[in-house]
Amino acid sequence: MEPAEVERLIEERVEGATATVRRARGEHDDDHLQAEVTAPAFEGLSLVEQHELVYDALEEHMTTDIHALELKTRTP
Repeated sequence: MEPAEVERLIEERVEGATATVRRARGEHDDDHLQAEVTAPAFEGLSLVEQHELVYDALEEHMTTDIHALELKTRTP
């Protein structure tokens, strides 16, 4: 899955989100990604809850197209 497509899914499905997604450094597999996501929707949520919002946005892609996702989340 292309990083731009992952960015689009996150930004469409997590309210107010801005995402930057790239291939993980040192990995040769196309399914290892790194993502930084900033969203007001994360306000007041635990880190686990923030990550769950992102995983929910990616739905089945997390089990079919993305093998690993290194995720950093923050509020604006």
